Amino acid sequence: MIKTNNNNLKIADLNLDTNLLLAPMAGYTNLPFRLMCEKGGAKLTCTEMINSKALYYKDQKTQEMLNTTGQQNKVAVQIFGSDPYYMSEAAKILCDLNRFAIIDINMGCPAPKIIKNGDGSALMKDMLTAGKIVEAVKKASNVPVTVKMRKGIDETNVNVVEFAKYIQDSGADLVTVHGRTQKQYYTGTADLDIIKQVKDTLSIPVIANGDAFTPEKIKYILDYTGCDGVMVGRAAQNNPCIFCEYEQYIKTGQYKQTSDKDKVLNAIENYKLAIGLFGEDVGVRQMRKQLYCYLKSIKNSTAIKQELSTENSYQKVIDVLSEYADSLE
Repeated sequence: MIKTNNNNLKIADLNLDTNLLLAPMAGYTNLPFRLMCEKGGAKLTCTEMINSKALYYKDQKTQEMLNTTGQQNKVAVQIFGSDPYYMSEAAKILCDLNRFAIIDINMGCPAPKIIKNGDGSALMKDMLTAGKIVEAVKKASNVPVTVKMRKGIDETNVNVVEFAKYIQDSGADLVTVHGRTQKQYYTGTADLDIIKQVKDTLSIPVIANGDAFTPEKIKYILDYTGCDGVMVGRAAQNNPCIFCEYEQYIKTGQYKQTSDKDKVLNAIENYKLAIGLFGEDVGVRQMRKQLYCYLKSIKNSTAIKQELSTENSYQKVIDVLSEYADSLE
């Protein structure tokens, strides 16, 4: 078993003093949540996935998703699409903004509305096009280009080792492997053995993704796979402070676990940030699913989640959450 010696990560000419990264998550990794993750210790966050065609045609909502106001640490941007031209043009636009440290290409999203257009994980069935996309984006970019992918389409079509090697040879600076197939979506368990095979095959950095829910599990994944880093998604949705918990753990062997009360207080802070950015009408609706994530597994939270599911008043939500936080003392 390979042991990790430090928590630094080098991607092309970019040096990071962390190897724990925030995953791009549609509907979640907006600016308010990224700010919460930065406060919780994240040194590299990532936008929601950006439609390359929508960006090319200057769609307003897409451009708003690129807002990084207030962020102090490095930010990656993830783009998706299956046309090398639009992907390269999107990369040029993003580089001109001079906001992002990394351009990540989505070749792992399993959502039906994405794969039906040949985007996301559907590209794992079209290696030639996937390679052309990487080549085009790499040529257009002045920052490192990374690619996120899955184990394969299903258990009879597990091709990530071959696919990742082809992506590396096409010019990618790093790959992230989610150890589930497209068909699995987010069910079952992540396959660490296949991630290890990718790491053993490639010469560029490899990031492991899937089931990294605690600092102990993150360290285990790193040690088992030998990967250069780990990407966290759902764990951060519930607890943006997982980044500082992990840093404490690898430095001292122990860490202060975020309390249930602090999770609710974080939810309130995230909520206020969202309302401030998006306004009450939009913010209240957008934050519902994020509030559910913050409240997950906290005692007596079921009734609170049910009450908030239909509440449209910003102040009422704050009042309910504040009273709930006080009850957890």
